[in-house]
Amino acid sequence: MKVNIGKNTLLPYILDRRYNKIDLAIITHMDLDHCDGIIYLMQKIKIKTIVIGKQYETSDNYKKFLKIANTKKINVKIVEAGEKINIEKNIIFDILWPDSKNIITENSINNNSLVFKLKYKGFSVLFTGDIEEKAEKKILEKYSKELQSTILKIAHHGSKTSTTSEFLKAVNPQYALIGVGKNNKFGHPSEITINKLKEMNIQIYRTDEFGEITIKLNKSIKISS
Repeated sequence: MKVNIGKNTLLPYILDRRYNKIDLAIITHMDLDHCDGIIYLMQKIKIKTIVIGKQYETSDNYKKFLKIANTKKINVKIVEAGEKINIEKNIIFDILWPDSKNIITENSINNNSLVFKLKYKGFSVLFTGDIEEKAEKKILEKYSKELQSTILKIAHHGSKTSTTSEFLKAVNPQYALIGVGKNNKFGHPSEITINKLKEMNIQIYRTDEFGEITIKLNKSIKISS
């Protein structure tokens, strides 16, 4: 039985915390598991702006997204490598991918996922969508020190097709976050990926074991579930 994530999880979660609008939402790519919930939310709650990466191929999900955004008068900000989004003082999103000069045609939707780095003072998080090895290699060719981050959101739910050793070394995170469903049919996260993280002594937080993961910053980082 298919579960409507937007209806059954995302909207109740937001309303339970007494929010009735969203200033900014981000969609990394148009695979159903990454956009279905927010597409439902767009129809039920006020969203001011949604950031997406530049699209190099169309899809039914993308067409549906654009139609609803137009109807609901939601500002859609389409970005690509080299752009910055200033949220407020000291909070910046650096957009690292996709790149119109380096479009990947193989598994295009995943490999042209939105990759961005959240920077706040000396703290940073690298978000990677569902990029795979081919995209990681292209990103490594384009960037060097820019990738280093405090926290890495592991790509593609911890799949063995992502998180190459070279990419992991370039990011050199203290913590790794893995968004993954419990007992999922794909067997994510891969033991290969988990072992790479353990070998580098990176602390792992995964949603199938911890549920909701909260990050709090003061003078130090506190991650809880």
